[in-house]
Amino acid sequence: MALPERMKFGIFMAPFHWKGENPTLSLERDLETIQWLDYLGFDEAWVGEHHSAGWEIIASPEIFMATAAERTRNIKLGTGVISLPYHNPLMVANRMVLLDHLTRGRSMMGVGPGALSTDAAMLGIDPVEQRRRMDEAMTVIMRLLRDTEPVTHESEWFNLVEAQLHLRPYTKPHFPIAVAAAQSPSGMVLAGKHGAGVLSVSVTRDAEIASNLSQFWSIAEETAERHGNVMDRNEWRVVMHVHLAESRKEAIEQARVNAGRYQYDYFVKTLGHDLAVEVNNTSDRDKIIDVMTEHGAWCVGTPDDLIATINKLDEESGGFGGFLIQATEWGTREQVRHSYELVARYVMPHFQGSIASLDRSQQWSEHKKVELAEARKAAMARARDDYAAARTR
Repeated sequence: MALPERMKFGIFMAPFHWKGENPTLSLERDLETIQWLDYLGFDEAWVGEHHSAGWEIIASPEIFMATAAERTRNIKLGTGVISLPYHNPLMVANRMVLLDHLTRGRSMMGVGPGALSTDAAMLGIDPVEQRRRMDEAMTVIMRLLRDTEPVTHESEWFNLVEAQLHLRPYTKPHFPIAVAAAQSPSGMVLAGKHGAGVLSVSVTRDAEIASNLSQFWSIAEETAERHGNVMDRNEWRVVMHVHLAESRKEAIEQARVNAGRYQYDYFVKTLGHDLAVEVNNTSDRDKIIDVMTEHGAWCVGTPDDLIATINKLDEESGGFGGFLIQATEWGTREQVRHSYELVARYVMPHFQGSIASLDRSQQWSEHKKVELAEARKAAMARARDDYAAARTR
């Protein structure tokens, strides 16, 4: 295995919420989820930015993270992700530095080009330009964070004149930074160019991409070498859909209806993505979970199933440092919370080295039980003999 001694676990919270539900309560439930993960010992929560399409309802991950930080103690909070083409780079850097101070170093910055074409359309941004603009913005942000010299930069979509950070980051040299990498290689290229971490979100929907993880990482390493950087696999996080229960049958039945609604009603019907399953009725939609789990795109089952899935991803990728669960509400509120609890109780310890010494201690005790039992008997006999001898004096 190429996995680290202690793998990071967390969630990637878009978030996704059903049409027709109270959005205020949905946001409160998102905050509750992060509080629950903090209690369970999860390491990270990455929060998305979206502005359209009706499902992903957090427009400012920074504001949400600031609220979550006040309700939690240890969990780190990341933007998952800031859509860089939508913002002036100086504003992005300044907001993240402020969060870095307010959270005492618990903030992380994830960046991307913008996932929803409807967002870009409302802002008058040509989708063809999004990745180029992300690269340009990222370059400026890294200069602002790493250099103390003022930055002057003239662009077709933003201008900076002797710009500098008047408040430097709390974390030295700066907070962790990761780039979202999906179906195209542009994310890996950008991560390599700046020596940043990687959020591989593609395995959430495309099992074929998951099998090419090692090839994608090579793109980042080759790019990093050309720019004098070194990629760190410990800062590579893989995102996947997960729902666990005591049995695989129970997990699938808990998630069947809502997983189908989620994949078809949003990604196909609303966003226009392709789907391997032909859906003509509700019965067809309910079969989506069977196809996705069979192809390995989702892990719906038991803690043992997730352990096996992570080991398989390790083998396919060559090793990574973090596993993020795509936050969904496929079951009831209680079932979703229980799924996270099963991850914390049975999966995380397997990849964080917290149970190996306990196993060794138990095995040592079992091996010595006969010998030690005889010693206990001898000690008790000696105590009785000493007592009897003392009474006869």
